[in-house]
Amino acid sequence: MWIGGIIMVAAGIVLFIAHKVRALSISDYKARYDFLNAREIRTYKMVFLCFAIAAMLFINLYGANKLNEMGVWFFVRLFISLAGGTLVGYVAYLIMDYYYPTILNRKLKKLRYTPRTSSAGNPMRLLSEEEEDVHLEEGMQAEESAFSMDYDVWVDEKTGEVKIEKYQGHLEALKCNSCGFYTMQVVREEIVTPATATAPGELIKHYQCRYCKSVRATAFNISNKGPEDYSLANLKSGFRKNKNIDMVRIEIHSNTTGKKFFEFDSTEQARKFLSEYEDKG
Repeated sequence: MWIGGIIMVAAGIVLFIAHKVRALSISDYKARYDFLNAREIRTYKMVFLCFAIAAMLFINLYGANKLNEMGVWFFVRLFISLAGGTLVGYVAYLIMDYYYPTILNRKLKKLRYTPRTSSAGNPMRLLSEEEEDVHLEEGMQAEESAFSMDYDVWVDEKTGEVKIEKYQGHLEALKCNSCGFYTMQVVREEIVTPATATAPGELIKHYQCRYCKSVRATAFNISNKGPEDYSLANLKSGFRKNKNIDMVRIEIHSNTTGKKFFEFDSTEQARKFLSEYEDKG
C-alpha cells in the first residue's frame, strides 16, 4: 500500500510538472493559450485523480498491522478508504469544474492581450474592432457578426506585418459544410408533429449560413412531458406521503444574483414562496 500510494503521488507530481514545463516551453502566446485552454483542466483532473487514489491507499493502511484475519474490520477499513479517496476526488473535481475556470480565464485573458512582437523584433499593436475588419476576410467578419468566433489582429506599424489570431466566440454556431466558416445558425423552428400524452413530437430546426447563405435542416424530438409533470403540486403530494421529511430546501440559480438557498418547515410554505417568486419574476 505504501509503495502504491507513493507511486500515485509521484505520478500526480510528474503530470503536474510535465504540464507546467510543456506550457512554459511554448514561446508563442497564442499557441500557449490554445494549449492551456485545451489541456490544463483535464491535466489537473488527472493529477487529482492520482492523489485521490493515493489517499485511498494510505487510508487503507490504518490498522493494517493489527489485522490478522479477514473480518468485519477489514471491510470497514476498505469502506473508509474508498470513501476517503472518493471524497478527495469529488472535491477536486468540483473545484476544477466550478472554481478553477475563473482562474484559468484570467490566465488566458492575460496571454491573449500580452503585447506581441513581430518577426523583426518590433512591438505590435492590437487593432480595434473597427480597424481590424480591413484585414479580415468576409467569412471571418461573418463569424464575428454571428459571435461564433472572435479575431484579434496585431500589426507591426513599422514593417506592416500582420498577425491574425482566432478565438472562440460567445455564442454557438455550427460549421458550414459549404464555406467552412462557423456561421451556421438557427433562423427558424418548425413543429412537424406535436407531442401527445403518449408519444413525443418532432421539431425541425432550419439553419442558414450567415456568409454563403447555404441552408440545413435537422430534426429533434419534442418531449411529451408538460409543465404539470414538473409542478410543485406533484412534488408536494409526494412529500406529504413521506412523514420523515421535516424540512424543504429550495435552491435558486439566477444570472444576476447567483445561487440562493431557502429553507421551509413545510411544503405549504415552499409552495407559497414559489408562487410569489414566480409572480415577481
